[in-house]
Amino acid sequence: MKAARRTFLLGTASAVVFANCGPGARSLQAQELPYQAINLDWTDSTRGRSVPARLYLPNAATPEQPVPLIVFSHGLGGSRNGYTYLGTHWASQGFASLHLQHVGSDRSLWSSGSPFALVSRLQDAANESEAIDRVHDLRFALDNVLGGELGARLDGRRIVAAGHSYGANTTLMAAGATVARNGSTITLREPRVSAAILISAPPFYGETSMSQILAPVQIPSLHITATEDIIRVPGYYSGAEDRLAVFEAVGGSRKMLAVFTGGSHSMFTDRTSPGGDLLNAQVKTATRELTSAFLNRVIGGSDDSSLRDWPQRYAAIVTRFTGTV
Repeated sequence: MKAARRTFLLGTASAVVFANCGPGARSLQAQELPYQAINLDWTDSTRGRSVPARLYLPNAATPEQPVPLIVFSHGLGGSRNGYTYLGTHWASQGFASLHLQHVGSDRSLWSSGSPFALVSRLQDAANESEAIDRVHDLRFALDNVLGGELGARLDGRRIVAAGHSYGANTTLMAAGATVARNGSTITLREPRVSAAILISAPPFYGETSMSQILAPVQIPSLHITATEDIIRVPGYYSGAEDRLAVFEAVGGSRKMLAVFTGGSHSMFTDRTSPGGDLLNAQVKTATRELTSAFLNRVIGGSDDSSLRDWPQRYAAIVTRFTGTV
């Protein structure tokens, strides 16, 4: 295991924003941010696998007042640089957010090798061994960030796993999902994870009993999807109804589901056009607010008034909201 190489992207949390650069205008404007973004580059020598990550760390985090930690897993073809609309928001709300990059299913899929072999690369990245490696990435990253010099500023008793698409599958496995194989079971439960945020969770392809797989997931969970949240990967098609099936099959009683009207699967990434520019922006705002309310409820100990009020505030774009945490 190699020590992490750290890169501070925002330094002392003072970012430079380019303003109107017309004649006579101020060309630069300093904007103070309540967090730092830190790139971490680890190598798991046991598996011979790199585990890059980006940590959004609130400035308020200190050894005397450590902050809760969210560990986020990206979808197929993503990276640690994605989902900034969530990482920066959570950090501004007082939650550290550790965004992993899974090198076997990350953005290199789009550019490595022949474009004619892209479908084959995508299918290979969705296989079972990579799905398992992703959970090991999550555990390895937790070990390193909590055991490293930044660990004193993080509260290891309040950890939430989160992810989008393939990352939601990773989160479900870390939360306790169990798959039967050759007379035994694959169980990768990470006991430090106390709650889960599942955005566009796919089914367990090829499995016949979703409830048997997901019944062991007992921690509080928030499920977010949309009526047009459709996954189209060759060999791995999944309709929006599969997100609902995952929610229903999760065994814990403390679970909540939000379904937006319309949209698309990639609307929940940093891309701004999927689902339409207006809806995309509205959903991102609503998702930030909903996840913050969930986090404050399950690991912050606040009341659930923000969760109760949320569907009314976003009634124009929400088809279904159900459950309780």
